[in-house]
Amino acid sequence: MPVFDFNAQKKNDETAVVAITYETFASDKNYADADNPIIILENKAGKLVHHSCGMFNSPAKGSSFVMGEGDASVSENIIKIDSRFVNLVKWLGENHIMVRLSGAVKDNQYNIYKIQETGVAVRGAKLAGENGFLQFMLGRLFLSEAPSEEEKDFDDMEDSDSMKMTSIQSITDYLTCAGNTLPENIRFWAKRNLAIARSSEVTPEERRHALRALSIMLSIHWKNNYFESIDPVEARRILDEELYGMEKVKQRIIETIIQINRTHTLPAYGLLLIGPAGTGKSQIAYAVARILKMPWTTLEMSSINDPEQLTGSSRIYSNAKPGIIMEAFEKAESSNLVFIINELDKASSGKGNGNPADVLLTLLDNLGFTDNYIECNIPTGGVYPIATANEKSWISAPLMSRFAVIELPDYSFEEKKAIFTGFTMPKVLKRIGLSPEECIISEDGLDAIIETYKDTSGIRDLEQAAEHVAANALYHIEAENAVSVTYDAAMIKSIL
Repeated sequence: MPVFDFNAQKKNDETAVVAITYETFASDKNYADADNPIIILENKAGKLVHHSCGMFNSPAKGSSFVMGEGDASVSENIIKIDSRFVNLVKWLGENHIMVRLSGAVKDNQYNIYKIQETGVAVRGAKLAGENGFLQFMLGRLFLSEAPSEEEKDFDDMEDSDSMKMTSIQSITDYLTCAGNTLPENIRFWAKRNLAIARSSEVTPEERRHALRALSIMLSIHWKNNYFESIDPVEARRILDEELYGMEKVKQRIIETIIQINRTHTLPAYGLLLIGPAGTGKSQIAYAVARILKMPWTTLEMSSINDPEQLTGSSRIYSNAKPGIIMEAFEKAESSNLVFIINELDKASSGKGNGNPADVLLTLLDNLGFTDNYIECNIPTGGVYPIATANEKSWISAPLMSRFAVIELPDYSFEEKKAIFTGFTMPKVLKRIGLSPEECIISEDGLDAIIETYKDTSGIRDLEQAAEHVAANALYHIEAENAVSVTYDAAMIKSIL
């Protein structure tokens, strides 16, 4: 374990105050409790108990926690500290922030698992955003990786990450406490933009853009590319719940899950689902996002006619803003994200400024993506793309080569019957509030429904038919006091 020794030296280096040393340890846990604490203090005096209040010393005065004042004060040394929280504790000490510690006493030691601001200001010190900022910091640090060796010297958290950093003070405090947990290029980018936001030598517009870019970038959890194992049985259950049949599709998705479990990284290729409209392509994409337990966003390529919509606009313009891709990262607050790219085959060159589909190549290559407004390379190793399309021939070869292609055939007559009776109709009846006994469809009535839409692809028309039949049954029950309605072929033909 590395041991840190903070020394406060005078400029002439003649004398030095040697701080008390402590060990740091690396942890990847996203929570803390008595057995997995943030900090371990000595408790020689036996005064530390649950909800002890006091203040951390700044490192130059000793790495310890002090309770009380004057002769009645008690100081206990820090023995160990999670390396992710070193700078936060240092910052709390340097700014004389009074805190309340939640912890447990074990073997003459005090294991801290929660830190809260008391609301008592010392020497006028006040948190940026008060205790909300401290809880924000704790929540963010729990979701961060332990800093590497060379970077270390630079009861509820449900709402800990609801705070947005929109002021120079909160951004400064964040970079002080958690800057070393950011990817190196983003850390340097943030320092440069913070200097611009503070500068009096640039225009107010430039300062505003720099502050907005910082707020966006620092709201994102920059996670590593390690993925926990996924239960294939649970994944199969979700697929069976969402999709009827499609055994080849399900098999391909389970293969992807097994690959993730073996490598703990996302596959090099995303999924491209090609098939007629209404065959469940988008539903498959949402099911995969649910299985991966990742946030997701959609890109509707049919409505994007200018590459700048994806890449953002340069800050030289007063109305500049980030692109759709960067906004998706901000909304998800995570660098690990499922991009569901709908209607990839309908991407067009639009205004003649280039093809929006080509912009996706940089997103799909896992080499990083640069937004024109942010002006920083965004790591994309945690991005998993799932695209849908109707026409394979309309997609460029470079884009096709970035995906594992799964082609979905249209449903057969018998498959449509099974989907209607087993999935579509029960779902509609439940939503409307009817029981299966109140709306009955005979076998020939079911055949009539499927026959009506035999020339259409997918099951969207069948979903509309189910809505129509259920609404008709509800009318007879409510308006005519019918107990139950049974639909045969003739009745189906008359209402559809």
